Formats: sequence, C-alpha cells, structure tokens
Amino acid sequence: MTTEPAVKNILEVTDLKVHYPIHGGLFLKKIGEVKAVDGVSFSMRPGETLGLVGESGCGKTTVGKALIGLAPVTGGSIMFPDADGNMTNIASLSRPVMRPFRSRIQMVFQDPYSSLNPRMSVQAIVEEPLDIHKPDMKRKEKKEKVAWLLEKVGLRAAYAARYPHEFSGGQRQRIGLARALATNPAFIIADEPVSALDVSIQAQIINLLQDLQDEFNLTYLFVAHNLAVVEHISDRIAVMYLGNMMEVGTSKDVNEDPLHPYTKALLSAAPHPDPYKRRGERTILKGDIPSPLAKPSGCGFRTRCPIAKPECARHAPVLEEKAPGHFAACPYA
Repeated sequence: MTTEPAVKNILEVTDLKVHYPIHGGLFLKKIGEVKAVDGVSFSMRPGETLGLVGESGCGKTTVGKALIGLAPVTGGSIMFPDADGNMTNIASLSRPVMRPFRSRIQMVFQDPYSSLNPRMSVQAIVEEPLDIHKPDMKRKEKKEKVAWLLEKVGLRAAYAARYPHEFSGGQRQRIGLARALATNPAFIIADEPVSALDVSIQAQIINLLQDLQDEFNLTYLFVAHNLAVVEHISDRIAVMYLGNMMEVGTSKDVNEDPLHPYTKALLSAAPHPDPYKRRGERTILKGDIPSPLAKPSGCGFRTRCPIAKPECARHAPVLEEKAPGHFAACPYA
C-alpha cells in the first residue's frame, strides 16, 4: 500500500511583524512604534480559502499588504514558492528580485472607486500587469487577453474601450479582478472586496470568486469583517485582534464551536436572519480596543475579556491546538 505525498503549502508565514515607528521631538527621534502586526503565523494549502477576520484596526489588511510587499516587514518570514517550486522568504527580497513573485501574487483592493485609475481605459488598466511582467507579449495578444479576461469576470469585451467612471461599483470590482488575473497568479489577496458593494452585488462577486477559484485553482486570503460572507466562502477562518491571531480553525468549527472568548463575542454580535434563532447568549465586550501604540501586557484581549485572570497580564498566549486542526491563543479556552 502506497501513501500519497503530503501536499506542500503554497504559503508559510512565521512570526510576521509589521511595526511602524513614531518620531517626535526637536530632532524627530523615535519615541514609539505602532505594532500593527505583532507575531502572526499561519500556512495555506494550494486551492484553499483562508478567511481573515477581526474588528477594524486589528491588522488584517496590513497582513495582506505585507504578503505582497506593500507594507514593510519588521520581522518574521513569508515563505512562497518560486517558479521551480522552491520555498523562498519573500519578506527579505529587494524590489527587483521580488518582481517575478509579484506576478504570482496579486491583490484585489477594498474600494473599487479608488483602486482604478480614472484616467486610464479599462484596456490599459487590465493590460498594465502584462506590460510589466510580460514585456515581450505582442500588442495583439495583449488585446485578446484583456478581452478574454473581461468575459471571464462577466463583462463584455467591448467594455475595454471605456473608463472607470462609466461603471458601477460591482462592475469596477470585476475589472479589478480581471487585472489581478492577468498574470495567471496562484495566490490572490482579496482585501474586503465586497464591503463597499450592495448586498445583492456582494453575492454575485462572491460566486464569481468561487467559480474562478475552481477554474484556475486559485488560493485566496479573504480579508473581511462580515462573518456571514467569510463563513460562506472560506475553508478555514483565522480571527485577529490587535495584531495577533486569536483562533484558527475550519469554517465549521469556528462558527459552530468557537473556543476563544473574542471569537464568541464576534459571532454573538453578528446579525441573524431569524432573531429567535440567535447563536446562544449575547456577549457584550466592555471598553474600547486598546491602541496598538500601547498594547496591554500579556494577552492583548485581557482588558475586555470576560474570563480574564491575573495570569493573563504576565505572558502573551500562543496558538495551541485544542482540537484537531482547531487552534486558540487562550489557556482557558
């Protein structure tokens, strides 16, 4: 009896840190730092979707930007395979060396109104990645590729001659998705791609993302704060709070059997179509989110946690496997 080889991860993030220095005084000395991401670790398999959720300001968008090189990495490693399949730490690469990897990692941005250049036609917008990463590609081939991409995302090829202001928000997000697909990426970071859209349009974009994933074997890091959307599209869910991972598990485990008190609070606050079928007793967190400039000692969530103990102020908890494939950063979970 032969055993199948283990599937390699397409992404391995270890102890990722993104700290922004704060300068002040007469000589603009460093007086502090904002710990936007403070030691995040996770991995992803090819073809899966990891939903990254949390309150605004928790650092989830910064994680996505760090993966693609739009945010400076202070510490940690981001391992991603090169063209030969060898894992490389892209967090330490210079911009010229990073360029080949950028063609395989793309990002769909949150705001479809500001992420498209209003002075460029749709043809020029979608074609721009091809100009950068495939300079030897002929003009006719680029035009045909753009027309094919537009049709893949549900738009007419004739729209290539138009400009962004002629489209609705949902159509603009489809254009942004076509741009992301131009270089045949393996990994796409979707930074709240439906949060600025109407609910009816959100469903269309989510279904489109899933169809494209099945067709092109894409891997998604889906950043969002809408738990209903994340539950629908994600294979696994990672919950962030104040720059740290609180819980990681399958979509079913996190939604039906949350372990961390912060995850329980998030789920209890999510609206339910039937108010008589609310998920358990409502958990109301006290106080405001601490500033990342002055994080609490130990567990960052302890100042709002309903089960916090004095020991929580002494040591920062680490993700522990509480059940098969289900991790939580809380010794009392």
